[in-house]
Amino acid sequence: MDPSRRSVLGAAGLYSVALAVPGYPDAAERFDALRRNPRARIGQGDVDTVAAVTERISAIDDMFGGRHARPMAAAFLVNTIAPYLRADASEKVRKAMLSAAADHCYLTGYMAMDERADGLAQQYYLKALELAGGAEDHLAYCTTLRGMSVQAVDLGHGPHALRLADAASAASPEAGPRMRSFLAGQQAHAAAVTGDRALALAKLAEAERAMEKAEARAKAFGSYDPSSLSYHTAQVRYALGDKKAAITALEDSDRQRESAYRRGRVRHLGMLAERKLETGLLEEACSDWNRALDDYPHVQSGRCDDRFRAMLAAIRPHLKNRHARALYERARTTAPAQAAR
Repeated sequence: MDPSRRSVLGAAGLYSVALAVPGYPDAAERFDALRRNPRARIGQGDVDTVAAVTERISAIDDMFGGRHARPMAAAFLVNTIAPYLRADASEKVRKAMLSAAADHCYLTGYMAMDERADGLAQQYYLKALELAGGAEDHLAYCTTLRGMSVQAVDLGHGPHALRLADAASAASPEAGPRMRSFLAGQQAHAAAVTGDRALALAKLAEAERAMEKAEARAKAFGSYDPSSLSYHTAQVRYALGDKKAAITALEDSDRQRESAYRRGRVRHLGMLAERKLETGLLEEACSDWNRALDDYPHVQSGRCDDRFRAMLAAIRPHLKNRHARALYERARTTAPAQAAR
């Protein structure tokens, strides 16, 4: 049985743009403390364990995709974190555990989104908001809202994505420069998708200024680096109709990306190839798709599968070209079972 279906979340339906998202004060006030187990007590070492496991699972997710990593995260949430949340603790340790649990729920939701289990991801995100409110953790709260905006824009719900991105920015008024870039980049993308050119460019410029000031790297699954900002630049430029600038920004993102982010590399190379093909650069597109195929068999990701299927559909009309034909034949021999569905 999938641990996600058990006590932590219950049943999760389809993704809904109408689902109520609590504001930070509401989340803090509405937090329903679990009944404590007086026979168990936790300390800061248990909090550190949860944080370390979450970071390790995040690294596995980046390298191998959500379909590999989420079952581990869900099982750890049910079997370890949930009992910790019921255990007795000092107020300081209890809030720290709620914060660590919020981070873990956010990551698990992100991996569910990567699997294309979008309703389940939304339920994880809402639980993460609840836990972050209980912990009085503004960082975890706004990071989760920003993740919900990423999901919404990915599903084509631009206005909803912008509302979530704006709420994320408002929830963290004292954010450092890297977090401000992280939040403003998503605001720019969502605004561009809604067609608000002025707001999109203003938020993109804000993200760029903040990134220039950023120094220390944030947590593994909440980090935002120049490669990520270049990706958002590409998304904004593409949504605003400037395909050439979008291609340049995606190429910049690819050069800047660390090797550990293999799942992102597959997705973004696929996107780069699609956009090159749209501008008539068939052979360059085939080269990028071939690079994506080098890594694709090692990644278990619904979003990567989407890019794989998009590639097959895009190159079928060009099979008279030898580069396209060779790519197509290679793809047919490397397709994992789930991508064929």
